Amino acid sequence: MGDMLPHKSHTSHIGKLTTMQLRDYQKECISIIESKPPGSYLVQMPTGCGKTATFTHIPRHGRVLVLAHREELVRQPARYYDCSVGFEIAQDRSHGEEVVIASVQSLVNRLDRFSPDEFDRIITDECHHASAATYRKIYDYFHPRQHIGFTATPNRGDKQRLDTVFSEIIFQRNLRWAIENGFLCDIYCLRANIGYDLSAVHTRMGDYAPGELEKAMDGTADAIAEAYRKYAKGATLIFAVSVNHAEEIAKKIPGAVVVTGKTKARADIIQRFTNREIPCIVNVMVFTEGTDMPLVETVIVARPTQSDSLYSQMVGRGLRPHPDKEKLTLIDCVGVTGKASLCTAPSLLGIDMSNVPAKKADEVQGPLFELPEKAVMASDTPESWIRNIQIVDLWAKGMSYNLHGVNYFKMPDGRMVVSLPNNKRFTIPAPDKLGMVTLGAEKVPYQTALDRVYKALCDGFESSRMIWDIDKAKAWGKKPATEAQLKSINRRYPDFDTTELTRLQASQILNRMFNGGRKK
Repeated sequence: MGDMLPHKSHTSHIGKLTTMQLRDYQKECISIIESKPPGSYLVQMPTGCGKTATFTHIPRHGRVLVLAHREELVRQPARYYDCSVGFEIAQDRSHGEEVVIASVQSLVNRLDRFSPDEFDRIITDECHHASAATYRKIYDYFHPRQHIGFTATPNRGDKQRLDTVFSEIIFQRNLRWAIENGFLCDIYCLRANIGYDLSAVHTRMGDYAPGELEKAMDGTADAIAEAYRKYAKGATLIFAVSVNHAEEIAKKIPGAVVVTGKTKARADIIQRFTNREIPCIVNVMVFTEGTDMPLVETVIVARPTQSDSLYSQMVGRGLRPHPDKEKLTLIDCVGVTGKASLCTAPSLLGIDMSNVPAKKADEVQGPLFELPEKAVMASDTPESWIRNIQIVDLWAKGMSYNLHGVNYFKMPDGRMVVSLPNNKRFTIPAPDKLGMVTLGAEKVPYQTALDRVYKALCDGFESSRMIWDIDKAKAWGKKPATEAQLKSINRRYPDFDTTELTRLQASQILNRMFNGGRKK
């Protein structure tokens, strides 16, 4: 596919570079889309599995609008289309082309250039942003026959309620499926603490403010180079925060080459890199999308991000299978992040690390598919059990869910568990992108699952209400923990400070210790 430089012209009349052979799952996805009646539908496909090639090959029955969140993704789909393509971004304007690819930030201020029925189909790339106000303004204006959203981001318990935009997930493939079927390579995940502190860096548009991020990462080049020497295997791609940052890192690594947006002869550099003539490329947001790099054996993420999509794009550069590569070595450069949710390897599987104590985060390393269990083990500590009430409450309010006052424990993989006496428990799986969960053979809205658990608790566990009813637990839980509670906790966790524990906090710990907590 090669490297793709930005188009200079306002409009591109492009033929396909090659006759592309779609994979069976891509053909299946397109067939499902074509069979669907008018409506809004969601497609989930892992980074590296060709979602752009898929949506650009959907047969057109009228004009098509493609929406992109990031500027670098606006140009990229154009090369796949065999028709006229126009752009709505910065100084570029479309002029009636068959396909219009638009930056959401630009189009939202240009809606008066189009009629509401201008497009037969709207395609939203990286559609996990689709519930944002800017997107909703565009969706409310246009009246297409179909709206198809594509995302690579796994299920997450965040505030992105896509069920307000899309009615159904019509095609779904996850990272495990792609790796097990040989479309992507396996990943071995490592963490390298390089000593940065991002706790004072502001968040803008869902990610770290670039200027502040660059300043916070100043002085980390030596530690990044040390991580390279210690952990990297073979052809290595490093993501840096700025040109200066990249140059500082490259100075510390013999033979390393810096690639920025202004770098000429990128194709030659990639070829020499693939031939192992260049051991390491340090790049600045160049290889996040749309570049075919045949051999990448190690990816070092030294560009901290809160964006799942950006993180998965960076990692995706190393997921292509290659005869000389058994698996990808993924190195996350970590440090102090404050309250922000930094994306690291567990993010690829939708694992929330916010409930994992900082001192135990380094336990969550190794083969990718071992990380969920390791995250559960690392977060199963008295410290996290105490904080769980606040974590669950904030999450439920953000998602507008009614928990009915049930004392749930939120696991790192998104499951909600109510522990009861005699090792009994109720478990609700993590919701999918449309807020649905599977209970037995039935798929129901998440709120329905919460309602059913509450009814079952009221009907069958009234005698245990002091455990599962958070209001009743709080009423008696303000007093200091009892001697009996402290004795049990100290016996299991002698190093844990119990001096200021309340009865409720002690109850949370004991509840998890004897009803699903990790045994020592």
